[in-house]
Amino acid sequence: MKQNSNSAAFSHLLLSGTLVHEGTFEELQQRFGIFIQPHLVMIISIDRYPDLASRNSLEWRKRIGQQLVGKMEETVRIPFLWNWIEEGVLALLLELDEKDSEEEFNRKMLHMAKEIQLSINSGDLSVSIGIGKYYENPYLLYQSFIEARKSMSGRFFQGNQLIFHCEMERNQEASFINPFSEEKAELLALVKIGDVEGSINCLKHLMEKIAEACHFNEDIFKTEVVSIVLLMSKRVMESGANATTILTNNTNFIQNLYHIIRYDKFVNQVCEYAVWLTEQSLNTNQMEVTPLIQQAIDYIKENHQRNITLNEVAHYCCLSRYHFSHLFKKEVGLSLIDYLNRLRIDKSLSYLEMTDLPISEIAARTGFQDANYFSRMFKKYMQFSPTDYRLARS
Repeated sequence: MKQNSNSAAFSHLLLSGTLVHEGTFEELQQRFGIFIQPHLVMIISIDRYPDLASRNSLEWRKRIGQQLVGKMEETVRIPFLWNWIEEGVLALLLELDEKDSEEEFNRKMLHMAKEIQLSINSGDLSVSIGIGKYYENPYLLYQSFIEARKSMSGRFFQGNQLIFHCEMERNQEASFINPFSEEKAELLALVKIGDVEGSINCLKHLMEKIAEACHFNEDIFKTEVVSIVLLMSKRVMESGANATTILTNNTNFIQNLYHIIRYDKFVNQVCEYAVWLTEQSLNTNQMEVTPLIQQAIDYIKENHQRNITLNEVAHYCCLSRYHFSHLFKKEVGLSLIDYLNRLRIDKSLSYLEMTDLPISEIAARTGFQDANYFSRMFKKYMQFSPTDYRLARS
C-alpha cells in the first residue's frame, strides 16, 4: 500500500515531462527497476477534500489516503503506477493495449473509472475522476496528465462522484438539446399555486437532469438554471407580487450566483431563492384564514394530483364533514371542490402555455380524472376552452 520510492520518482518524471532530461525511457526503466510503460493518466480527486481535511486530524488524512490507495489496488486489474500530485489528488498511470476503436476504448476507460468510484465509495469518502488521452509514446504521457487535470478544471460539480473525460469536451454545447418543457411547466405550476415543498423537490430534480444533459458543463448548466429562475420570477410577478422587489432581488441574486464555485452550494442557493419566490406568490394570494383551514389548504396543495375528497380533508383536520365544509366555505368563500378545481386549473395553465401535451394528459397531471370534466371546468373558470387558451397564448 505504501509507495515505493523508485516508483514515485519514475512516475514523477513521466508526469512532469522531464524524463528526457534524465535519459531514455528504456535507460530509466533499467535504473529504477520498473518495466511498466503507461499510456494514459487518470486523476482521482477526493470530493470536497479541503472541507473534510479542515475538520479532521492528520491521522485522518493518512488513513483516508491509505484507504484510497488500497481500494484502487484492489480494483485496477492492469499494470499501473500511481503518485500523489497534491493532498487529496492522486494520478493513476495506466498501461493499456489500444486495440479497440476510439469509441470502444473511451467506453472501457469510463467503465474502469466507474469501477474505481464504486470500490472507493463509502460513508466518508467519494471521488471524482478525470481521464486524459492515450499516448503510445511515453515521452508524451505528461500530455495525458495535463488533459486529465484540465477536464476537471473548476470542479464546480465537486462532491457528486463525477467522471470527466477530455474527449467529452468537443461537442458539449451541441449536445444540450432537451428544453425540459414538461418539467419546467410542472415547476412553474407549483410556484403559481404556492406549493413550497413541491416546488423545491421539482427544482432539485430538474437541476440534476440539466446537469446530466449538458454533460456537466458548468457554463451551460448555470445559464440554464438562471433562465429557470427568470421564468419563476415572471410567474410570481404575474400572480401580483411586487415587480420592483422581484427584479431588484433577481439582479443581485444572479450576479452572486455566477460566482459560486461549488455545485452543492449553487443548488442550495437556488433552492433558497426559489422558496422566497414561491412565498411571494403565496403571500400575494394569501387568504386570512384560521390555522385549521390553512392546514387544510396546505394538505390540498400537497395532494391535488390525486382524487382527494371532502371526507378525507375533513378527517385530516379532525372535523366532521359537515362542520369542516361549513368552515371552509365561510373562510375561503368557495366550497372545497370549487377551490380544488380552481387550483388544478391554475396549474394546468403552465402546461398549456409551455408544452404540446394532449389535453387528456394535462388533465391527468393536474388531478382531473376525466378530460371532458377538465375542459368543462376550465371553460367555466377561464371563459375559454383549453385548446382556445393554448392557441391564444402561442
